Amino acid sequence: MRHRYNECVESLAELLGHDAFPVKELALCTLMKFVELEAKYPLIKAEWKGSLTFPRELLKVVVDGLLPVNEDASLLISRFQEYMEYDDIRYFVIKAVTESIGQVMQKTKERPLPFYQQNVFSLISPINMPNKESDMVKFLVKQDNWEELKVSKLQAHKQAFEKMWLSFLKHKLPTGLYKKVLVILHDSILPYMNEPTLMIDFLTVAYGIGGAISLLALNGLFILIHQHNLEYPDFYKKLYSLLDPSVYHVKYRARFFHLLDLFLSSSHLPAYLVAAFLKRLSRLALTAPPEALLMVLPFICNLLRRHPACRVLVHRPDGPQDMSEDPYVMEEEEPSESRALESCLWEIQTLQNHYHPEVARAAAVLSRPLSELEDDISGLLELSAYELFDKEVQKKAADVPLEFEQIRGLFGKKNDIFAQHFALD
Repeated sequence: MRHRYNECVESLAELLGHDAFPVKELALCTLMKFVELEAKYPLIKAEWKGSLTFPRELLKVVVDGLLPVNEDASLLISRFQEYMEYDDIRYFVIKAVTESIGQVMQKTKERPLPFYQQNVFSLISPINMPNKESDMVKFLVKQDNWEELKVSKLQAHKQAFEKMWLSFLKHKLPTGLYKKVLVILHDSILPYMNEPTLMIDFLTVAYGIGGAISLLALNGLFILIHQHNLEYPDFYKKLYSLLDPSVYHVKYRARFFHLLDLFLSSSHLPAYLVAAFLKRLSRLALTAPPEALLMVLPFICNLLRRHPACRVLVHRPDGPQDMSEDPYVMEEEEPSESRALESCLWEIQTLQNHYHPEVARAAAVLSRPLSELEDDISGLLELSAYELFDKEVQKKAADVPLEFEQIRGLFGKKNDIFAQHFALD
């Protein structure tokens, strides 16, 4: 009888790779029913009284079926997510995934497996970890001594969760997957790790790659720097190097400027450093789209309010009038060597003649004394070209009188001889 049951399990495991999704779904649900029944009525007696009798091997078969190496299984994985609401299933799935990653990735010799790694990410990224032990109340099966077992302890869940992500991230990831991980890292992974500082190596490597990946790594680094006292050498030098023309166009622009605002909020930053950021932001603004300019101009004003020593960049009437006279060295990677404090913000004066009236009005603020109160830029961070265009279209134009007297005659003079012989009808 046991032999027949094992053959049935093997057949169902093979059907998880069937071409037809309804067949795969039915095989998955049947196997999970077997997991539930085996947990309630174990096939093997416990080695000692009070030990856990959960069918981990059977669940491992299910997990392996959800993580094929050569095809995308995201649809089947989404069907499986309802079982992940059970705390015991989630715990043993995390353990099984960790084991699977070690077995599969070890064979590839660090070569990426796009389908497999994407499947693993689809399975583990939606995991909703409990915040406190009292939240762990939903179990597929409970035993008499449940409170004494690891599976009921939040600490054990966090350790397993941490080990799983570390084993996943130590292998080379495809670029697209790298970005997806960084997007969720700060709020779905780091808060549920026992030791978030173990992510330092991963984040510092990501921060050094450049481009969008570096922008996305900022979120995780911010948490480690502010909450876990991470010391990152030359952090502001690297942050400064991220300011390139693409920064006003990237998908993650709002997130980047939110974090840049936080990193430049300290009043203890040296004036030369803030001045370098002000100059580079202003120089790049010359080619930025209007929706980005409406965000960065108040951002620049806020920096000038926080750092009065940098206001010399505005109040320098004898400063350079264009790029050819500007002492600022845009190509210099070291902010202290960029000579930003010797320059002025002539770029903002140029933007006062921008074709978009809202941009010209925002740039004109620097021609007047700045108020002490900072501008709230939170509503402008995600401003899009579509919203800007829609706003302009919905504006109601006021009637503007073009003439105060009705024109008479050909040349508009009342008593002209032409008015007697020519009409404009």
